[in-house]
Amino acid sequence: MFGKINPIKPISFLPLVCLLVLLLTGCVRYDVGVNFDSQHHGEIVQHITLGQQLTSLSQTEAQKWLNSIQQRAKQLQGSAQKISPQEIIVSIPFSNGQDLVDKFNQFFNPNPEKANHKVQPENLDLVQLKSEMSIRQSNLLLLERNQLNLQVDLRALGVLSNQGNIIVSPGSLIDLELILNTPFGAKLIENQQGLIPDINNEGKQLVWHLIPGQINTIEAVFWVPSWLGIGTVVIIVLMIAGFYLKYGHFPGIEPSIKTATATK
Repeated sequence: MFGKINPIKPISFLPLVCLLVLLLTGCVRYDVGVNFDSQHHGEIVQHITLGQQLTSLSQTEAQKWLNSIQQRAKQLQGSAQKISPQEIIVSIPFSNGQDLVDKFNQFFNPNPEKANHKVQPENLDLVQLKSEMSIRQSNLLLLERNQLNLQVDLRALGVLSNQGNIIVSPGSLIDLELILNTPFGAKLIENQQGLIPDINNEGKQLVWHLIPGQINTIEAVFWVPSWLGIGTVVIIVLMIAGFYLKYGHFPGIEPSIKTATATK
């Protein structure tokens, strides 16, 4: 998901266009999973598979793209595992909601001027993504509420004619998915105007199928455990229980007269 192929330069010859229509069907599958395990731990996982048609037509550019993905992942303390010359899995950890937003936006909107010298600008041209993620968080003591918003502009996908018209369906070039995994499940925002996801695992997994050629809006609300709040409550309960065992009554509550007399 969230990958996209730049518009190919205007094509003047109809036979070449027909060839591309036949050969580029389903040439890229791009899945992005956001695994939000807890308040302070999660992972962005990307699974990218290039079709044999694409690597055969432009193997050099395809490898440059995969290399740039590996380098960008390393810059964000992530790792990349190459399954094959056409397949790669990238994992980028994040420590909280804001860290997720920062790393997601930085990865999918790389700034060539700030990129590592090993990642040359030309290596980033194959995939340019206009996306913006934001998250609003509120602490409910034992739980943290997260409202996720993501907008992905995929209007640039497709093969263009010299008049600027799309002549190859962008849906035939790339298959894009976003997968959100949460510990307690997620729900959609009421009256939302965005995409409607598939709901799996009793609501704990939402899967959005992004539509190439248009702006995709994703919105969801989910909860994660607040271990700081849970730890605080456990400490308070233990302190109260210890006080009761020692003095025979709870803090702030005077023992009854009967109990006091019996003690004497």
